[in-house]
Amino acid sequence: MSKVLIVYATDYDHTKVCAEALARGVESTGGTAIVKDAGDATGEDIEAADALVLGSPVHMGSPDWKIKQFIDQQCSGLWMKNAGIGKVGAVFGTGSGFGSAGGGIELTLLALLNNLAELGMVLVPLPKNTENYADGGLQWGPYARVHSKDTMEPLEVSEVQLGIMTAHGANIARVADAVAGQALFKP
Repeated sequence: MSKVLIVYATDYDHTKVCAEALARGVESTGGTAIVKDAGDATGEDIEAADALVLGSPVHMGSPDWKIKQFIDQQCSGLWMKNAGIGKVGAVFGTGSGFGSAGGGIELTLLALLNNLAELGMVLVPLPKNTENYADGGLQWGPYARVHSKDTMEPLEVSEVQLGIMTAHGANIARVADAVAGQALFKP
């Protein structure tokens, strides 16, 4: 069964809560989920995993600096030695501000996906037939809105959005199981 590393950055624990929901999805398929804060995850953790999932809150339309630091410090060395090629990659995020998920969620998810693509990973999107997709999904991955659209008061991640995260985790694990041991993209 697949081993999925979920690396996140968080300010108010919303992204951590989402990471834990993704982990439940991975484990529902018989896979193993390892959930780590971006400051604690290492390149060795990525090398030991079949899949890497990155999660971040939106900060001014882009990923949190802690997840960017993880990418710069841990993923760049893997890129140099082609250690990410053929592994599975996926993303999720949390946001607030104006717009459905908050301004910048799509840019944040795309920025994270770009880094996984640079590593040569097989990317797992969020299918539009995911239950409640319209309440927390984009093709790039799931998101949770963590502040009210009107008053900007903090919100907890909704049960519906946690369900979407869990479904995404299960999809990632299934793809990682299918890809594991395959000689994808290897010379």
